[in-house]
Amino acid sequence: MAGIKIGIIGGSGMDDPSLMKDKKEKKVKTPYGNPSSPLTIGKIDGVETVILARHGKNHSIYPTGVNFRANIHALKKQDCTHILATTAVGSLREKIRPGDIVFVDQFIDFTKHRPLTFHDEKVIHTPMSEPFCEGLRSLLIKSAKELRIRHHTKGTVITIEGPRFSTKAESHLFRSFGADVINMSTVPEVILAREAGICYQTIAMSTDYDCWKKGEEPVTWEMILSIMKKNADNVKRLLLKTIPKIKNTKCHFCKPR
Repeated sequence: MAGIKIGIIGGSGMDDPSLMKDKKEKKVKTPYGNPSSPLTIGKIDGVETVILARHGKNHSIYPTGVNFRANIHALKKQDCTHILATTAVGSLREKIRPGDIVFVDQFIDFTKHRPLTFHDEKVIHTPMSEPFCEGLRSLLIKSAKELRIRHHTKGTVITIEGPRFSTKAESHLFRSFGADVINMSTVPEVILAREAGICYQTIAMSTDYDCWKKGEEPVTWEMILSIMKKNADNVKRLLLKTIPKIKNTKCHFCKPR
């Protein structure tokens, strides 16, 4: 396992350092400012791991206010080779129920106000046809099957600014785009990880049906927290099962440029 270091970017309610042994906290600075939280560094099943709380330890940073460049730069400087990013998502499809896990393989960028690249001084066009790491996704799918966790092997996530939720008109529009789930955090996180040459995969936890589905209550923050609490154990089990399986290789899509 030499050379492997896993970054875990905690989504809502998932920045839990109790997953780790020999843990310590480290404050870092980057050329892009401070990351969202101090880094919690330790080992999971003998594998070096770094946890970063995307929205801060107390969930005090709203989605567009997250310093995504500082977060990814901080993990890169800690020599992270892989990133597993947890996130809450709303479901835009009947088959994706609240409580399900989705291993997304595509994204649609519907953000408007976020720095999207490290390459703002020298133009570099980064390939993005397959933005997520196929190798990591395969390992997560295998673990989910072994743990008998209800999951979906692929899907398209659309990322919006937030912190507000969608209107009904927007929710139906996003469905017409071909999006399967919706969140406020995957973009530009996945883009920056690709630019940094870090293998990146999202673990998306469905918490609601946004507001498109008749007969369902429109999404609220309280609804998200309730499902997250119920599902947190599944995600932790998934992380613990998958991390020891990661080999010291990078997929050919995730090479730095």
